Amino acid sequence: MAHWEKLLKRVLDGRADANIAFDDLRGLLSRLGYAEHIKGDHHILRIAGRPEIIDIQPRKDGKAKAYQVRQVRAIFHTYGISSVP
Repeated sequence: MAHWEKLLKRVLDGRADANIAFDDLRGLLSRLGYAEHIKGDHHILRIAGRPEIIDIQPRKDGKAKAYQVRQVRAIFHTYGISSVP
C-alpha cells in the first residue's frame, strides 16, 4: 500500500511529471478502480460514473508522458482523489 500512496503523492505533487514510470501510473489508475482497454500502444482507462477518458501511451524509455501525468493530476483534483483505497 505504501508504494501506491507514495506514487499518488508524487503525481499530485507535480514536481516529477517526466519521471513517473508508465507501468506505475497504469497500476495506480487500476488500483483506483479504472478499467483498462488497450488499442495499439494506447491504454484507455475509464471509471463507471465519470465522463472522462484517460488515454495514455508510454514513452520509449518506459516513462509516462509528462503532459498525460498532468492530465491525470487534473482529474484527481477534480474528484478530490488524495488517497488510495
